[in-house]
Amino acid sequence: MVRWSQLFNSDGHDRRHHLQDEMRSLLPIRRERPPPPPIDPKEVTKVALRLKHQIEQVIPCELEEDLVTKPHSHVLTNAVVKTAAQAGGDEYAACVVYSLLVVKKWFKKQALAELWDADLHEVRAAAAEMLAKRIIEAEEDENYLMEHILLKRYSIFVDGEATAPANVIERAVDLHALTVIGSSGYQKCIQHLWKGWVVQDDEDPSRFVKYEHRANTSYWAHLDPDRMRVPRYQNALQIAISVIFLGLYTGAINTINPSGDLDIVEVLLYIFTLGFICDESSKLWKVGRYYIGFWNVFNTTLYAILATSFILRMVAFGHTRGTEQRIHYNTLSYDFLAFGAPMFWMRLMLYLDTFRFFGAMLVVLKVMMRESLIFFALLIVVIIGFLQAFIGLDLTDNSLTDLGFIIQAMLNAIMQSPEFDGFDRFSPPFGIILYYFFTFVVMVILLNVLIALYNSAYEDITENAIDEYMALFSQKTMQFVRAPDENVFIAPFNLIEMLCLILPFEWWLPQATYNRLNDYVMFALYSPLLVVTAFLETRQAHEVRINRKRGEDDDDVVMEWEQVMGECDFEADGWDKKVQASKPNVEVETSVLEIRKLQSEVRELKELILEMRERERGWGSETLRESRVEEKKGVERSEGSAESGEGVEEEREEREEREEREEMDE
Repeated sequence: MVRWSQLFNSDGHDRRHHLQDEMRSLLPIRRERPPPPPIDPKEVTKVALRLKHQIEQVIPCELEEDLVTKPHSHVLTNAVVKTAAQAGGDEYAACVVYSLLVVKKWFKKQALAELWDADLHEVRAAAAEMLAKRIIEAEEDENYLMEHILLKRYSIFVDGEATAPANVIERAVDLHALTVIGSSGYQKCIQHLWKGWVVQDDEDPSRFVKYEHRANTSYWAHLDPDRMRVPRYQNALQIAISVIFLGLYTGAINTINPSGDLDIVEVLLYIFTLGFICDESSKLWKVGRYYIGFWNVFNTTLYAILATSFILRMVAFGHTRGTEQRIHYNTLSYDFLAFGAPMFWMRLMLYLDTFRFFGAMLVVLKVMMRESLIFFALLIVVIIGFLQAFIGLDLTDNSLTDLGFIIQAMLNAIMQSPEFDGFDRFSPPFGIILYYFFTFVVMVILLNVLIALYNSAYEDITENAIDEYMALFSQKTMQFVRAPDENVFIAPFNLIEMLCLILPFEWWLPQATYNRLNDYVMFALYSPLLVVTAFLETRQAHEVRINRKRGEDDDDVVMEWEQVMGECDFEADGWDKKVQASKPNVEVETSVLEIRKLQSEVRELKELILEMRERERGWGSETLRESRVEEKKGVERSEGSAESGEGVEEEREEREEREEREEMDE
């Protein structure tokens, strides 16, 4: 049975209105009371509110999103990231990343509610996601990161009640948080879930634990039917079943039975189809409308075509062999069967999305289909308007005789093959003019709008092709992990579970005995695959042991450039010193570095000028003191000269007379 508890609270009331933005294409968990979250939802909500307040203060106005999301952002600095990581303190630190994703959802909702500040709230949402990524990548303790930050489920408080618990892995997939999904720690956790190294606890499905036999090299320890819960093995089995299903269809369509009898290939084909129909119906009934998606509708259409073919074949059996009615219904049955051939091959891509090429292309197709809704909405309005006009022109003689011709001509115009003949008889010249106008609107305007939408969608996806593929892969993994079967019976083996186990045994056998019986049946069904998976896991166990001996991570792979790395010592031979001296600073832009260098030089120049000014001030004060002393001495001399002025005059006269006598003697 499937775990479905995520949709329901403790009192059994439906909680789906709180999960509308979280469900997407993922399945919930079993209908049972979920265990309480490890942290009080009110405390998680308080942490989220602290982070929301911080982001609002860090980004108070509208900024370019690149300034927030680029590496080494000057907006989300290391100090900002450190502060965000401390929002929960030591006690609630594990829920910070989950709270940041909640804040991202809040800002997204606020952007829709406040369109005048939509760009500001979008930037804040991107900032919340970027903070979550940087906190994940900064965490060095891998066990703490996976067990407590990424895989432990938390709740918040909404409308007086706690929301359904969810972990960071699920929340990021639900919100399509490409930045968080693209972080290294997140992808490592996804890889461990995909390979079955981290599994859900049998006693508490909300808790994830390490696979205990990861390093066990015993073959028999891995030969366990419970390993069919591993997403990688389930996906491989689904691909194999799809290929077999396609082979059965090819054999049925290429071996027509003129008598109308069913051969073994057709019987198996319809049995497979019944299993797929039961699987889709069961999931739709348990999940509700949130399960409906593009591929669900696609598969349902294919199964409906096959079911119609089978019903027509049964109707043909109701008539005598060789009669015209039997031949007619047999032919019609094969026509429906052949009509579904393209869908059979397209369906195979659904199970090949784990390969990067197909995954990226499927994302492009999905986005294009979503974008085409705008085109079809406009097209329906245009078609209805022109159809009503053509019908009005046709009714001028009180008889509607050309409705089929009108619809066919309009469809031909949509397919870029308009037919103008015949419209000249619709109340000329109005009919032909109206058809020219319709052709112009559809072929020139609407189809070019569709091409522009497709081009925009393709560019947006191809720019983030890697992140989009990782998001698709994460979603695929969570489809297996989030809603695993306790007893994995993939269609069409689910028919064996329903007819041979559930109906005859589940209602009266003890739970332990019933689980043991399921294990026996699963081992018998999947034994060929389990033999291969046990061999692969045994080889992985040897690699894990080797990595642990080298002190590396369990999933470490020695690359060719690492094989001789142990013989190199770049510090000893001086190479590292040369590299450090010549490497550029890529964390800061060149212009910023030049400005910082100029600031340093200006600071040194300013200090030098201040020092020279101080020296000049010192020299000026000494000169002033000396001048004052000289002035004082001059005053004293002048006073002394005033007293002895007459003696000085006599000396001057004597000196002049002496000079005159010397001249006369010469």
